[in-house]
Amino acid sequence: MNKSQLIDALAARLGDRRTAASAVDGLLSTIVEAVKSGESVSLTGFGVFEARARAARVGRNPRTGQTVAVPAATVPAFRPGIGFKAAVGASASQAAEVEAPAKPAKAKVAKVAKAAAKQTKAKAAETKATAAKKTKKDAKADSKGKKAKK
Repeated sequence: MNKSQLIDALAARLGDRRTAASAVDGLLSTIVEAVKSGESVSLTGFGVFEARARAARVGRNPRTGQTVAVPAATVPAFRPGIGFKAAVGASASQAAEVEAPAKPAKAKVAKVAKAAAKQTKAKAAETKATAAKKTKKDAKADSKGKKAKK
């Protein structure tokens, strides 16, 4: 979808192409100006537009193999939000049901991290129990081997 198609889709919802074009142009210019001035634009459930600093580095010209100094730069970046990720990753039937999360993203991240830690702890305990059984089994085998030698 290009800008013209986006305006047409928005015009279908609003009923007026001129209003839709004005809304799209206004939104895009506002985002560009905010990111240009160093701010980040956060749209809950959709994502965050921000400026990122890239450090200077040494690159290589692929045609000649010659090293080239690449200067430091500030580039625009976009981080998709949870609702956007879920909508894109969901199947077509589920996409209509996806909404912005009710809880803040930090709470969900903490919950996921806690669940991952719990799984890791459970795997560690299982591995430890398996190792203890193996050690016990090896000790029995060693004692049987010593008895057989006598």
